Amino acid sequence: MTPATAPLGRVRLSAGRWNVAVGTIAALVAAYVIIDLGAGGEGQAQFINALTIGAIYALIALGYTMVYGIIELINFAHGDVFMVGSFVSWWLLTTLGFNGAITDPLLLGVVLAVGFVFSMGVMGIVGMVIERFAYRPLRSAPRLAPLITAIGVSFILQNLVQVGVSNSIVTTPQIIPNTTLHIGPISISAINLFIIVLAVVLMAALQLFIGRTRLGRAMRSTAIDRDAAQLMGVDINTTIALTFFIGSGLAGAAGVVQGLYFGVSVFTLGFYAGLFAFTAAVLGGIGNTTGAALGGFIIGFIQVIAAVYGYGVWSEVVVFTALVLVLVFRPTGILGQQLGERA
Repeated sequence: MTPATAPLGRVRLSAGRWNVAVGTIAALVAAYVIIDLGAGGEGQAQFINALTIGAIYALIALGYTMVYGIIELINFAHGDVFMVGSFVSWWLLTTLGFNGAITDPLLLGVVLAVGFVFSMGVMGIVGMVIERFAYRPLRSAPRLAPLITAIGVSFILQNLVQVGVSNSIVTTPQIIPNTTLHIGPISISAINLFIIVLAVVLMAALQLFIGRTRLGRAMRSTAIDRDAAQLMGVDINTTIALTFFIGSGLAGAAGVVQGLYFGVSVFTLGFYAGLFAFTAAVLGGIGNTTGAALGGFIIGFIQVIAAVYGYGVWSEVVVFTALVLVLVFRPTGILGQQLGERA
């Protein structure tokens, strides 16, 4: 086999975890200074906006990188799984009769919990169905076959929503009150704080699941050597199906967040979101969950920095230029590292 990036967060960090942490803090400080210089006194708000957008991209990118880490498939349908998740959240909230902010904290917490559990569960099942009927029969086929199938599944999901739900923009109820919280010198809206904290919690939970549980170890062993894992008693089909369930569930969570933050959804949403999330996964190191999350936040900051300096229409050019530059000097991504060939 050709040299590859170690899967599912098992990539060795070239400078050590401490250097990575220090580098991340330094990058955040530099990003804040750059944003503040161009934002005209609104640096803090735009910095928080970048963190929020980056959190959404990171949640979507995790699904891309998990699937690639397990079966080396670029699941181009994943962006549309995110899109369907936003419509599931919209349907649930409108069906329950909510059309505005919920001021009762207890009721708000219950509705949010139900919304996330329902949307993540539904999209997790959708991901498993896609894997079972679209990808599993092609597991031993040439790589081009599942790639084309993934694109086909993407169009199927788009058209199902377009024809069966709506071919125009739908408005998601904004159930989180538009309040501003003051934490020391930091002023942050409730929705921004909620999204950032939620994303961090979900990413930390994923890392703990992969690193500390039996199923997580099965996923890692399958990613490293599928045949050897099967000989050791790992149920490959169940492990891969679980990977799709978790990745699609995270996309479903991102879909809920999309509706709560931007307030709208449309059947074409998954294309651009999926493209940027896939770029984030490649930028951070495809197959590496930590790298995917890092890549998502990087893209969020790039887009906001481009916007505050008046180059918002060029944000896509800037994002993909950054991707090309990173891959030229580090082909496996920021946190990727080439390993020796496996027997």
